[in-house]
Amino acid sequence: MKGGRLRQGWERLTLYLPVLLMGLLALGTWWLVRNAPRPVQAAPEQPLRHEPDYYMRDFSVQTFDAAGRTTGELRGTLAQHYPDTDTLEVDEARMRSLAEDGSVTTASARRALSNADGSEVQLFGNARVVRETPARAGAPATPRLEFAGEFLHAWVHEERVRSDQPVQLRRGADTFTADRLEYDHLAQVLQLDGRVRGTLMPPAARR
Repeated sequence: MKGGRLRQGWERLTLYLPVLLMGLLALGTWWLVRNAPRPVQAAPEQPLRHEPDYYMRDFSVQTFDAAGRTTGELRGTLAQHYPDTDTLEVDEARMRSLAEDGSVTTASARRALSNADGSEVQLFGNARVVRETPARAGAPATPRLEFAGEFLHAWVHEERVRSDQPVQLRRGADTFTADRLEYDHLAQVLQLDGRVRGTLMPPAARR
C-alpha cells in the first residue's frame, strides 16, 4: 500500500511540477521587475534662449572661391553668434564682396545682423552700401551706386537693397531721397516711395 501511495504521489508531483515551475518563474520575474532600478528619465529639451554661444573681438573673416580668390571679407569689433536664430550680430561692421563681373560691394554700419551664410544682412545705424563696377573696353561706364540711411536690408547674392526708413541714393552725380526704397540690381528696377526728391545733374557734370 505504501509503495502504491508513494507512486501515486510522485506521479501527481511530476504532473504539477511544470505548473509549479512556471508559477515560480512568473513570481521571480515579477519580483525582478518590481525591484529593478527604474530607467533615468530623459530631461525635457529646454528651448534655446537668445544668448550667444560664441563671440569674436577685433576680427576679420575672409571667404575664397575654388581658385583661391578672395570673394568676401567681414570685419568688426565684436561678433556674437545666437544659436536660437542662427544669426551673427556684428558691432562696427565692415563688409566687402566681390562679384564674378568684378563689381565690388562694400557695406558698413554701427551694427549688422547676418543670417548663417551671410547672404542676407541688416544694417543699423549710419548704414551705407556702395557698389562700384570697373569700366570695360567698349562698354558704357556704370555709375557708382551708394545707399545711405539709418537702416538698410541687403541681399548679397540677389543684389537687392531695401529700406522702410528714410534713405539717400547716389547714382553717379545724381542724388535721390525717399522715405522708403527698394532696389533690384539684376532686374534693374528702382522703387522710391513716400516723399521723393531728386537732383539730376546734366551729362557734362557727370564726367
